[in-house]
This record gives sequence, C-alpha cells and structure tokens, in this order.
Amino acid sequence: MCVMQIRSLAVVKILAVVPLLLLLLHVQSACAHGSKYDSTPNIYPSLLGGRNPTDTDWNLAYIKAREFVSQLTLLEKVNLTTGTGWQMGPCVGNTGSVPRLNFSAICLQDGPLGIRFTDLNSAFPAGIATGATFNKNLMYQRGNALGLENKAKGINVALAPCIGPIGRAAEAGRNWEGFGADPYLQGIAGAETVRGIQDAGVIATAKHYLLNEQEHFRQYAEWVGFGFDDLKEPYSANADDRVLREIYVWPFAEAVRAGVGSVMCSYNQANQSQACQNSYLLNKVLKDELGFQGFVMSDWLGQRSGVASALAGMDMTMPGDGIAWADGVSLYGPNLTLAVMNGSVPTWRLDDMVTRIMAAYFKVGQDPSTYPEPNFSSWTLDTKGDYFPSIDDSPYGVVNQHVDARSSVSSQVTRQIALESVVLLKNENEVLPLADFKKLAVVGSAAGPFSGGPNGCENRDCNNGTLATGWGSGSVNFPYMITPVEVINYRAAMSGFQVDYLLEDYDHTAASTYASAADVAIVFVSSDSGEGFVDVEGNLGDRNNLKLWHGGDELIKAVAAVNSKTVVVVEAVGAVDMEEWIEHENVTAVLYSLVPGQDIGFGLADVIFGAYNPSGRLPFTIAKDKDDYPASVVYNVTSPVPQINFTEGLYVDYRHFDKQEITPRFEFGFGMSYTNFTFSNFTVTVDEEADTGEYPTAPEAYLAPVFYNGTNSSLPDKSDVEYPKNFRKFENFVYPYLTASEAKKIEYDADAYPYPDDYSETQPDEPSPAGGASGGNPALFDNLVSVTAVITNTGTLDGAEVAQVYLSYPSDAEVEFPVKALRGFEKVELQAGQSYEVTFYLTRKDLSYYEVETGEWRIPRGEFEVLVGRSSRKHQVAGSFTLE
Repeated sequence: MCVMQIRSLAVVKILAVVPLLLLLLHVQSACAHGSKYDSTPNIYPSLLGGRNPTDTDWNLAYIKAREFVSQLTLLEKVNLTTGTGWQMGPCVGNTGSVPRLNFSAICLQDGPLGIRFTDLNSAFPAGIATGATFNKNLMYQRGNALGLENKAKGINVALAPCIGPIGRAAEAGRNWEGFGADPYLQGIAGAETVRGIQDAGVIATAKHYLLNEQEHFRQYAEWVGFGFDDLKEPYSANADDRVLREIYVWPFAEAVRAGVGSVMCSYNQANQSQACQNSYLLNKVLKDELGFQGFVMSDWLGQRSGVASALAGMDMTMPGDGIAWADGVSLYGPNLTLAVMNGSVPTWRLDDMVTRIMAAYFKVGQDPSTYPEPNFSSWTLDTKGDYFPSIDDSPYGVVNQHVDARSSVSSQVTRQIALESVVLLKNENEVLPLADFKKLAVVGSAAGPFSGGPNGCENRDCNNGTLATGWGSGSVNFPYMITPVEVINYRAAMSGFQVDYLLEDYDHTAASTYASAADVAIVFVSSDSGEGFVDVEGNLGDRNNLKLWHGGDELIKAVAAVNSKTVVVVEAVGAVDMEEWIEHENVTAVLYSLVPGQDIGFGLADVIFGAYNPSGRLPFTIAKDKDDYPASVVYNVTSPVPQINFTEGLYVDYRHFDKQEITPRFEFGFGMSYTNFTFSNFTVTVDEEADTGEYPTAPEAYLAPVFYNGTNSSLPDKSDVEYPKNFRKFENFVYPYLTASEAKKIEYDADAYPYPDDYSETQPDEPSPAGGASGGNPALFDNLVSVTAVITNTGTLDGAEVAQVYLSYPSDAEVEFPVKALRGFEKVELQAGQSYEVTFYLTRKDLSYYEVETGEWRIPRGEFEVLVGRSSRKHQVAGSFTLE
C-alpha cells in the first residue's frame, strides 16, 4: 500500500471543511509518482519524553512539566499545542494560554538573524558569515546575544538556528541562513548557537527538518500562485538511510545533543511523506535514535494532516491555521479536541505533546510568574495598533513598548563576526592591505546605501546597495547599516587620501573614468537570494544561476581594463561564478563578504586598510563551472509531485570535488591572511583504554514510561468541550472548543480511525542501538583518538589561523567513503613569531559510518589517515592509525 495514502486519509476524519475529492486527488498523485527510493516506513508509537536515563537536566524539567500538565484540562492541553492563527497575537506564532493558572501564551518569533518585524534589535550576521569565521566562541556568543535580545522582547521560543538546508545545491535560496555546506561544520555551529540561545533562557529551534534543500516547489499553494499550475504536492526529497544520517541528520543530532528545546519540521516531503507527518523521521530518527526530548513544531502552514501528524510525532502546529493563512481553520485546535474525544488520538499522546512543550519551557529556566510578556507587535511598528490585525473587529491599544533589546554583547559580536567572516581569496603582489596611495576609486552600488534606507524593502526582498542579508523570514529590520563607502569616506577624512565613488552598476564609461584616474580601484558586486515566497529580480527564492547580479562581471572587467590595482569585493549569499575575471592580470585582490549584518562596512574596511588581518574561511566550495557541483536546484515541474533524488549521496560540496578529482576555483575551508603560518610536530594517538570495537556498547534501557492516570486518562463530558455560554469569539482566532452540535455528535470509538496495519501504542523498553540519550548513543561521543599539531605564525603580522582536521577512511573497507571528511577545526590567534599546540579529539561517531542493515554506527577496520592543514586541499598528512 502507498504510505502517503495512509497518511493523507488521516485528514478525513477530523477535517470536514476539506472536500473529499481534493483528498482523493492528493492520495492518487502521491501514489502515482513514486521514485526509485524506498518510501518511508510507518514507525509507531511516538515516544514519550523524559525516558532517557542519562539526560539529568531534561529529566528534572520533565518532573516540573508533569506537575504542571497534570493540572490541565483537555481544552487547556489543546490550547498549548495549537497556534491562535496568523496575525492573531503579537508574535509570528502564539499558542493559546491557560488563564486559570496564570500561564500566558507561548510566543514564537523569527529568526536566525535576529528578531523579525521589531525595532531596537540587532541585525546579526547570517549563519553563513558565522560559519565562515570557523570560530566556535563567536558561534556561541552570537547565539547568546540572540537569546538575550529575544528574552528582552518577551519571546519564549526563538526560531533559530537554521541548520537545514545544508547547501546541497549552491543556488538554494536559504543556504545563507545555515552555517556551511558540511555536516560537521553545520553541526558544531548549530550546537554552539543552541547553547548560547538557551543559556540566555530562551528555547532554541533547530530547523528545517529535513531535506529542505531548495525553495522551488516547497509548498503547493505558494508555487501554484507563481504559475506552476501542474503542481499537486510539494516536492519529495529522496535520500537513502545512510545519507540521511551522515549528511542531513548529523547537524540536528548535534543540536539535540546540545539540548535544543524545539525542532521545526519542514514544508517538503521526504521519501514520499510530508516531513511534518513523517513517522519515520519524527518517531524513529528524531525521538528514538537522537533521543530528542523537546517538542516538534510545524513550519508555518507546513502541517498537512491532523491525526496523522499527531501520531507521527508532531507536537505543535504553527501558526495554528490549517491549509491557508489566517483562515481560522486548524488541523489541531478543535479538530484535535474532537480527535481525542472520539478516540482517534489517544489521550497519552496529547499529554506527551504538552509535556514535551512544557519540559522545554522549564529546561531553559522559564517561569510563568517572572518571564517577560511580549512587548512588541509583529504587525506594526506604531505604538498603538490592532491586537489581531487579520480581523475587522480587533481590539485596539498599545502594542509596541519599543523596548531596546540590544546590549554590549550584541554590538561586540556583530562587529567581530563582520571582521572575522571576511575571506581573502586573492592578493597578488600584496596589494592588500592598502597603503602608499593617494587616490582611491570605489565603484558599484554594493558599496553604498539603498535610497529607501536599509529597511526600504519588506522582508529585505530587494538587492539595492550594500548586501548585508538575504531576504525572507530570516531577515530582520536593521537598527542601522554601516556601508563600506561610509567607512572609506571616514578613513579618507582621517588619513588624507582622496576617494571618488560611483554607486552605479551599468555606467561602464563613468566607471572607467573614475578607475583610470585612481591609484587603486575597488569594485563592489553582489549576488542575492532568499525565501521562496517572493520574486526578486526574477529569482524565486533560489538563485537562477551563480552569476553576479546587475552585470557585475562586466563592471569588474571595465574597471580592470584601466586600473592595474583592481580590488574586487564580492558580497554574496554563497558561491558565485567568477571565471570571467578571476585570472585577469589587473584583478589583484578579491575579498568575499557573506551577508554579515549591520556592521558590514566596518568589517570590509578594516580588512581593506589593514586594521584587521583577514581570517575568514570559505564554508563552501567555489567551482570553476556550475556543472562541477554535484547537484542543482530543480526549477521546473515535470510531474505533479516533483521528485528530487539525492543521487550524489554522501558527496556534497568538497566531497564531490574530491571524488570526481575536480579542481575547484577555491576549495572549502580556503582563506588567505596577511601573514604566514606553518604546521609541524604532528601526533596521532589512539587511546589505548578506549573501546575501539566496531560497534558501540548498547545504550541503557529507557526509564519506565509515565502516564497521567494510566495509559488513557479520563475524558471530560461532552459539554465540557463546548464553547462557554456568552463567549466572545473573534473570527479567525483558533480556539480549542467545539460547538454544541459538534460535541453532541461525538462517539468514542478507538478502533474507528483507519490506523496503518503496523500501528502500535506500546512504548518500547529499549532505544534503538543508535539512541539512548540526547544526540544518540552516549558511546558515540567517546573520544578515541587525539591529534595534536603546532601552529607557528612565521610572518611579521599578528593574525589568526584556522586549523582543520580531515579524516580519510580505510580504502579497503566494505563500504564506500568520501576521500576525506572534516572532523575538527580550531581558530588560533597568534602574534608574529608565536607558536601554539592545538589538540583535537576524534569521537567514535567521527570514525563511524551508519550501517543500514543493523541500524548502528560502525567503525570500519583498516588504516585511517589524519590530515591537518589550512583547507580541504591545503593540508599535510599528520599521521595514521589502524584498527583491526
């Protein structure tokens, strides 16, 4: 039987407003357009939280959560699992409240770069800029600053960090929200961000789970609106079990290990099943193998079923509306009330949904009596406005208190990432840092401001002026934006050189005139992308190609034709094609800026003039030809349900270039400095006392499941779930109540729902071999091998080096491996002439692969090679070790 058919039919029983014909068409299209990849199996039940024996902090939070939830009525439980509807509260997502217990609505707010839709907040550097720093401390500090600002605004749940997409396709629109095209880098950065946010007392959200690797066709209605009328369902991303774990799940495992409170399931399908009702991904991989103890929320309108989503492990629906924005018709809400009352959803499952939410709440230290209330409105920056803007009869009053959420922590971290994320790609004849010149020409709109101001375009959905962020829900309002030309002008005033600038992209005659009269010319160019709900210059979220925008290639060539010291500054969301000019003899230096937020001008200018020695490294590969990449965005619908097969498997980004022996233009991890570094004195040591056997020790058994009043707590009377008498109901607001007529028709029959043949409610006694604790089997994180190296700054300037460790697996192993995989990095600040010994530890998981047949992480036998150096291709063999 088609797996999607079982899941889609789950909507029928609880959602009477959807025509049956539409549901049947949905089922038929899903079954008719399968792929060569296996459909995801049904995995039940959804695991009760609070059962990992070693997760002490979570278990303490569960004690508090159970005490709280035990006081709730059925309606109050439903209220906490369901959003109140789009624009039906101050935040982008608002749950219902529990007034009886003085528990306010839970506020959820975008996003990974700061607080969306507000004022007096920071516009933080993007994830991709943060990844480019390769600085773990900065990753944590950025997360902590994000958390502090969220708390100051009264936000309970920050919709950050973004660790999916990982960057499978270089053109994918939201790659810049994540940290880079490698699971290890993405995992470390994601985990540090989670720790930072939650140490500030705010629940972090790891998103988007899973295989959400492009914007095209991620949602049905959105893309039909763009004219793709043949589309019937979101695309299905299809990947095998090993690729799932080793590439796409890996960063989420690190976030879960760091204690993340929430995971957001994505819009797309995964192996023929919607991500938010995919019991294999949610119940099996996330809650069992990764031991996730928090709650799963839907992406906004990402839910596509009611009962099926609940049984499959989705705990909270956002923003509460079901199929369309602000329609007030929820797939949870009253339908969840009905599903529990008629026996379709067991009461223990609803109890667990709410308990997971409250456990995350208590784990980060939130307290309903002291935590600040939301003091802003997402829907207006005016002091007064509508509380519920999507309806005509909304209450009106003060909605914005204009609380300044910024702090010295915020300003320090945004400025530092703006500095450390700049990547120096080329520096012929050491033209940088600039010195001994009198006249400077600055050319290109990307050097200067947008005439409408930094917030002149909604959701930053335009590319005008300096590119400090991409567009979409990950963007924020800038409190200010320091452009490069502003800082350059200031330096001219202080240092006495002359600067002429042309903030225009297409007047090549004027550009040549300015450049020919200058000692040095700096050309600023850009390439933008964002979320797929808007078209920007013909790009529907994903970039149409990797070319520079606004004719950037021609502008560079026009300037380089007349100035022998042409410096190119690329402001981009990811890799760009630079083959038309990168080898031009007059293009003497190239700097790469990866949307670093409000302080972009400071970062670039300080590097250009030598106030800071560049230390950024590429968190992705820049190819010589677009076709050299392992995958590309699927731009056209060829079937009603687009199938995107991840045929490249494990070979994402540099792994593909290594396997195919393709020379990139600039490799992953590459970046230059104004000084020089050497590596020496390598050691590779296997811990003789560590267990280096092929398989880890079995995890401990689960703690006994805890049910409220037995496995099925008692249900209230039908009359108790009706709307109260004389209740004032706001249109489009999602309430948990049923009408009197709906309540009277309830018939409890736990066997009436069309459960899959393999459906079960029996809680397992033991986890999967890969599970057992937050992040997975604790033995996976045992340190088995230590690697040391001495780094020496052999140059004349102080600077920072990023030491990178790559592991090559036994060539005679039973399975295929990448040529090498990143397994460690450390940024080291060194004064001129200084040396420092850095140590890395390789864990069992670092050495392992996921064995599909057994469901375990297995260490292959044979010789491993450890490579240490400055990038994925500039390294030395540090040593080897053999496991037999």
